[in-house]
Amino acid sequence: MLKMLRPALTRFDDRRVKAAPKVANTIFETPEYKVWRDKVIRRAGGRCEAIDDGRRCYKALPTHRMFADHRIERRDGGALFDPDNGQCLCGSHHTAKTAAARAARR
Repeated sequence: MLKMLRPALTRFDDRRVKAAPKVANTIFETPEYKVWRDKVIRRAGGRCEAIDDGRRCYKALPTHRMFADHRIERRDGGALFDPDNGQCLCGSHHTAKTAAARAARR
């Protein structure tokens, strides 16, 4: 009988402005980007290039997802398809690097 009772109050969303849904940039679907991405990840041997405390990150393909990251972000004038502007990063290092770049822009 108790399982049939529903909560008396519904969940209330107190945010005044809803966040816009994330939309992927179309550049990531181009053949040029895919070639650049493959070069960057292959050059790193499919392993994250981040260095923490003097040691290279252990995360690598196929166990972990790798990202081809622009060393100098595109928004900051980094070359879009230059392999020298690319580095292979695992998800956690990619997120941290991107957050630091955004914070530095503010």
